[in-house]
Amino acid sequence: MAVEVIIRRTFKEPQQAQQLVPLIVQLRSQATIQKGYITGQTLRCLDCPGEYLVISTWHTAEDWTRWYNSALRRELQQQIDDLLGEPTEYRIYEPLVGGIIPDFKARAPVD
Repeated sequence: MAVEVIIRRTFKEPQQAQQLVPLIVQLRSQATIQKGYITGQTLRCLDCPGEYLVISTWHTAEDWTRWYNSALRRELQQQIDDLLGEPTEYRIYEPLVGGIIPDFKARAPVD
């Protein structure tokens, strides 16, 4: 099943964005040729100045993990983290079939 990877980066100074964008473009162009990559987009937050969000879709979590652990990605990512002075945040999500999974745990009746 496909997974969505959410990558969040924040910067404090506007000049950091000028240096950050080319690195993100490099990462994105390299990701697109990786096994299992489906699609992605990069977003700039309008109500949180200094925040960029990358959303990418991969065939499997294993495909994402292979790219995540690659030397090329780690090298580019280290440049980004060094520039921003803080680590990038990652989250991996899978779609829920039919929406929210019901909680079937037995519950004590409410008196």
